[in-house]
Amino acid sequence: MARRARISRSRDVAQNGAAPSPFIRRKIPHFDILDEDQLVRLEEQVDWILQDVGIAFRDDPEALALWNREGATIQGDIVRAPADWIRALCAKAPREFTQLARNRDRSVTIGGMNQVFAPIYGAPFVRDLDGGRRYGDMSAFKDLVRLTSLHPNLHHGGFVTCEPCDVPVSKRHLDMLFAHMTLSDKPHLGAITEMSRAQDSVDMAEIVFGADVMAENCVIMGNVNTNSPLLVDKVVTEAARVYSSRGQGLIVVPFILSGAMGPVSTAASVAQAMAEAMMVCAYVQLLRPGAPFVLGNFLSSMSLKSGAPTFGMPEPVISNYAIGQLARRAGLPLRCGGSLTASKIEDAQAAYESADSMHSTMLAGANFVLHSAGWLEGGLCVGFEKLIMDADRLGAYQKVLGQGLDTTDDALARDAYGEVEPGGHFLGCGHTMRNYQTAFYDSRLSDSENVESWEDAGSQDMRARAHARWKQMLRDYQEPPIDVALREELAAFVARRKEELPDAWY
Repeated sequence: MARRARISRSRDVAQNGAAPSPFIRRKIPHFDILDEDQLVRLEEQVDWILQDVGIAFRDDPEALALWNREGATIQGDIVRAPADWIRALCAKAPREFTQLARNRDRSVTIGGMNQVFAPIYGAPFVRDLDGGRRYGDMSAFKDLVRLTSLHPNLHHGGFVTCEPCDVPVSKRHLDMLFAHMTLSDKPHLGAITEMSRAQDSVDMAEIVFGADVMAENCVIMGNVNTNSPLLVDKVVTEAARVYSSRGQGLIVVPFILSGAMGPVSTAASVAQAMAEAMMVCAYVQLLRPGAPFVLGNFLSSMSLKSGAPTFGMPEPVISNYAIGQLARRAGLPLRCGGSLTASKIEDAQAAYESADSMHSTMLAGANFVLHSAGWLEGGLCVGFEKLIMDADRLGAYQKVLGQGLDTTDDALARDAYGEVEPGGHFLGCGHTMRNYQTAFYDSRLSDSENVESWEDAGSQDMRARAHARWKQMLRDYQEPPIDVALREELAAFVARRKEELPDAWY
């Protein structure tokens, strides 16, 4: 598999004609809501879970054997360990790391003061104004990869932007990987649902980047969920052995529906999420000290009348802020939040819930944000229009985070006051002419014209404008350059593995 990478260096062009940033370098402070006493109480709760309650490592004797060799207390499949040891192991993970992209200009740095936005992950259904709601297929999946590749406000491809349900489950990961590796040159994730699929992901990444580059860099990551409450199954531990043992990244996210997979109180659920994720981080560092790790939290409130998850509510918003503070104190990169909603279409509910969820994600300092764009129906559906609407708002967040308030001499504009008389206007002055192209964020989808102009243009709402936008983007799409021999080697790998695998639809 050893091969030196052949990297395309093509670049996107942002709407103002400048090259877009491959990720956000945050310039404003984090929004911390917890005082020191609250943080200490939460950390004591985390330590109590690690030491006295324990975390189950189920259906993977190899994982239990490793814990046993290292001196943890094992009772059945429950692993308990001193909290200071677990925290010391977690401290071996890097505070920030770079995931290389096929196009090096699009590599992303995760952790520290950096933030990376990626689209929705895992939806079995898709929706758009033309086709309505339907099962995802490979055609829709490829279009979503193309749109993610094109949009300057999405920095990372994610992986399962929708489930291509027309391809057998046993083989679809190969087609999805091939699409990400050829239709886009942004970084992306790999498969995790079975150990062999994780291995296929790492093997295909090795074809793209070469064994020598891969030995020294993170080029692919896996995203896994603990089985809350307090259970780590073999999907997680086997993925760790594939990705982390090769020095690749692992994102571990407890998915806690408070009142079901965790206590109904937000504080207890946040502490539980920290304990679960930190225990897996410690396991990863036992496998390979220094392996990249992202601590995740996906906490949702729920309707106690129906049991349905709710999004954009105050409790998950608070959890984003709390987990941000705890992750920084633990020295670990964070994944949380996104543009989340339970709404079925791009309506006012979707806008309010997504905005509250994503705004708190931004201020909390999440370093890697999956589900940044496209999420509908509690994650069951990806909306083409929602993807474009969300991504447009991500550009506004990017300006807030990446620029903050400019107080340079030019920004204070003293020369403009010498040019404009009292009662005059600044529209044509030199300072305005120097800065008008970049002074304000220019939304591609918001309509700020008068009502007569809006009516003359067809009285379109934002859904209609987003629909026209993504259609035009696909018409303008050009596949990023890729070496012909590299593409053929990837295609041959996919073809060979498909021959080896039986069709399976579950």
